[in-house]
Amino acid sequence: MRIIDRTYQSLIVLFELIFLVMCLQACQGQPNSAISGTIELAEDWKSKVYIVKPNHFNEIAGNYLGEIIDSLELDPDGSFSFSKPEWLTEEKLALLVVQKKGERFANHLQDENPNEANYMPIVISPSESIAIEAEIAAFQKSFVFKNPSAENKAIASLRDIRIEAYKHLQSALEKDTHDDAFIIEREEAHHQYTKSMRDFASNTSEYYAGLLAIRWVSPTGDFERYPEFIHAQCEQWKTKKPDHLFTQELCALADKNQLPVMVGDLIPDFELPMMSGDTTSLYQLLGTRLTILDIWASWCAPCRKENRNVLAPLYATYQDKGLNIIGYALDSGEGPWKAAIEKDSAIWDHASHLQGDQSPFMDVLRISTIPANYILDGDGKILAKNLHGEELTLFIQDQIESY
Repeated sequence: MRIIDRTYQSLIVLFELIFLVMCLQACQGQPNSAISGTIELAEDWKSKVYIVKPNHFNEIAGNYLGEIIDSLELDPDGSFSFSKPEWLTEEKLALLVVQKKGERFANHLQDENPNEANYMPIVISPSESIAIEAEIAAFQKSFVFKNPSAENKAIASLRDIRIEAYKHLQSALEKDTHDDAFIIEREEAHHQYTKSMRDFASNTSEYYAGLLAIRWVSPTGDFERYPEFIHAQCEQWKTKKPDHLFTQELCALADKNQLPVMVGDLIPDFELPMMSGDTTSLYQLLGTRLTILDIWASWCAPCRKENRNVLAPLYATYQDKGLNIIGYALDSGEGPWKAAIEKDSAIWDHASHLQGDQSPFMDVLRISTIPANYILDGDGKILAKNLHGEELTLFIQDQIESY
């Protein structure tokens, strides 16, 4: 009986060891695999998974841009395992991608709504085996790393932040009447949507997660509204990863000479053709304490709304306390420009080259989008920009009343 008992106990120990090994493999990925896991299948989706690798900064989460480097048919239960490729000699950022039936391009990324995104950024390395689970029809949203590295944990956290921010964006846009006069409110909603990702990028110590956040802030690479952010990101990463190609490409995008003038800069002085017919330098028009340089147009509905509801009351209240307003219009005809000024009771200084969008002053400021504004001190230093509505009113009140 003792021999049988010992044999029985030995078998129990053996089974426990086998179970432990299986659990470790399930949590850490198969030893010789780069990525393995299970994807819950759905009828409208291909039973296939792809690895797409961005080779340049603009290809991170870039639609149709990444290089397709591998693919696998999923097993009937949705399981898969990619072997470690020979090119994986160091840590790399890649995208795991799934596609709907009928999609011709494996690197097509559905990303308009992050709840429906069909890809997940991952960091793979020679020393790590990644195990994952996901639902194919809600791939990015449902994606789970098992025992993730610090980089992949940061990416998953960023994914959650973006989805939560998108929920608030949707809620704000549901109230949108599609009236052009509410463009400022629409832009503010998008500004709030990107803020959480900009904050993440500014605070993370994980390189690839930080770059992904930058790309998710503006997938098109247009940082006209966020030049301070993109410039700061270059400064942050060029001290930590100066030799990486992605850093060098990021910094090329963040070249201060190519970006719009920033908070903290001196506004460029410029000869402005005034409504009176005279030509006056911008610096001659500065208020003794503050100046709002407002870039607008007679055909811009939110600009006209701002003239009447915000700028006119501010000018009436603070003109005698050192505030000036300079309106610069992107109009091409003198008639509509002057008529709008009169109708809006915009009695401050006005200038325009009357060349529409081809304005030389816009080239100097390196911007193309209106409404836009700059709040300047008495020396022409930019204290803030693109503040509207109550935010602008409160800023002017605080600056002048605390002077």
